[in-house]
Amino acid sequence: MNTAIKIRPAAVAGTFYPESPTELAREVAALIKAAAPARATPAPKALIVPHAGYVYSGPVAASAYATLAAARHTVRRVVLLGPTHRVALRGLALPQAAAFATPLGTVPLDAELALALRDLPQVTQSDAPHRLEHSLEVQLPFLQAALQEFSLLPLAVGDATAQEIAEVLDRVWGGPETLVVVSSDLSHYHAYAEAQRLDRATAGQILALSPLSDFDQACGALPVNGLIDCAQRRGLVPRLLDLRNSGDTAGDKSRVVGYGAFAFDEVRDDQR
Repeated sequence: MNTAIKIRPAAVAGTFYPESPTELAREVAALIKAAAPARATPAPKALIVPHAGYVYSGPVAASAYATLAAARHTVRRVVLLGPTHRVALRGLALPQAAAFATPLGTVPLDAELALALRDLPQVTQSDAPHRLEHSLEVQLPFLQAALQEFSLLPLAVGDATAQEIAEVLDRVWGGPETLVVVSSDLSHYHAYAEAQRLDRATAGQILALSPLSDFDQACGALPVNGLIDCAQRRGLVPRLLDLRNSGDTAGDKSRVVGYGAFAFDEVRDDQR
């Protein structure tokens, strides 16, 4: 019997982020430290985080992961959703692999959570959408730095409705031990001032829990809308952590990509 664990290897190490474990750990730690809030806040239930190369979106992504300091020893499961960029897909896909690898180590996949989704028709199991997909992978080194130990439920999101995605999230929502992360960039390839205008409008919709209308606003509009659906029903309160674009970080300003980081907080009954 073959008992070897099937590991999905890192696909974009050396391009989207450093391949050297030492260099990667140093860069991620520095980004999170630089983004740390002035005072500690309760850890959020969910995050929206960009997924470009670290030189472009790393500082914005770090502003989201810096909010997890209080949950470092609490969060044990991460539900991670990101759009597919290379493989057409109907619904959402779980990988067949049992673990994902990065230069910082191996993250086990959560078989129990995956089993909870088995009967949903919108969820399939396939390695193909995950093999070269960066939207999920680039989040892992940040999660490995921000959390002590966790299992992962990675979902590649293709053509799916907000309700189908929300149904998946509801199944695996859990309690404070479970963090939901949606990977998405914002506008793509507009001039700097136009991108700022578009991204401010998109951020306003997310903060108002108003569903996004198209992929011009965010490449991860579908999983963002699934999270918004859950946030509306569960009373989550969103807050903007950072809103910039590649013209602010490492690119020119003629054609930029927008990045936003958002936290979604659960509100206690005595705070309502």
